[in-house]
Amino acid sequence: MTEPAATAPPRTPSPRAPSPGCPPPHPAPRAPRLRLPPGSCDAHCHVFGPADVFPYAPERTFTPPDAPKEQLRALHAHLGLTRAVVVQSSCHGRDHRVLLDALAAGEGGIRGVALIGEATGRAEAEELHRAGVRAFRLNFLPHLRSRPTGAEIDAVLERVDGLGWAAQLHVRGEDLPGLESVVRALPGRVVIDHMGRVDLGAGRDGPAVRCLRALLDTGAVWVKVSGVDRVSAQGPPYADAVELAASLVAYAPERVVWGTDYPHVNITGAAPDDGLLVDLLERIAPNPAHLQRLLVDNPAELFDFEPIR
Repeated sequence: MTEPAATAPPRTPSPRAPSPGCPPPHPAPRAPRLRLPPGSCDAHCHVFGPADVFPYAPERTFTPPDAPKEQLRALHAHLGLTRAVVVQSSCHGRDHRVLLDALAAGEGGIRGVALIGEATGRAEAEELHRAGVRAFRLNFLPHLRSRPTGAEIDAVLERVDGLGWAAQLHVRGEDLPGLESVVRALPGRVVIDHMGRVDLGAGRDGPAVRCLRALLDTGAVWVKVSGVDRVSAQGPPYADAVELAASLVAYAPERVVWGTDYPHVNITGAAPDDGLLVDLLERIAPNPAHLQRLLVDNPAELFDFEPIR
């Protein structure tokens, strides 16, 4: 009798294999039709790894595909972007070596957003500032971490006191109205990521969108009109989210910035075409003066870039 073939044991996923929802970047983003103004800035992007050089945090909640600084630089050259703001990701935790490496390579053309915690010393915060960090991020999304407590926020504010950094908040639209008092209590400038990740199923005048406008009215809150692919309920070319972004730009053109969100982790489906995202700026900021503010003047003010010469 022939012995039955042995059944192979199930394979354990590699700890370095990208998590579900972390697809590779778009393989061939189109060359944008839109010619961007000189000094245009991608005000929200990430650098991941390479993990062999900059290991991911053991406590991370997701594993991205490697997306090193060289890959980001090549994309920006392709898209016509000359400045960038690299946001430290929770998958690297509070080990900022990957961010410091990107800032050093940027030669003044890159600014950073750090993840500061109670264990961060003042000396480290000052080192990050000298390297080009100009903001800290607070994550309120449950898939990234538990909500920061008031004590944690106070500790972060103490570490960065006097540095002039902005506070950058990553929140869900459904939670934004409940966090409005927290946002208003933060000192200095506050930036809301990805249009607050509002649920467009509630319409363009839902509670989260109304809250965004009320916060913009304070004069201290800025909104990143990035993440149209995350916010849209329709898919490419994301007409519903583009309409929302355009309305926010028209509402407060002096306090909006834009970014690709490259390389697009923790999403549903394939990564968006970054060339398309750039071309959508024609509809997000159809007024040339607003486009100049969105891509050049506003990020220069918010993140302390040198004037364009």
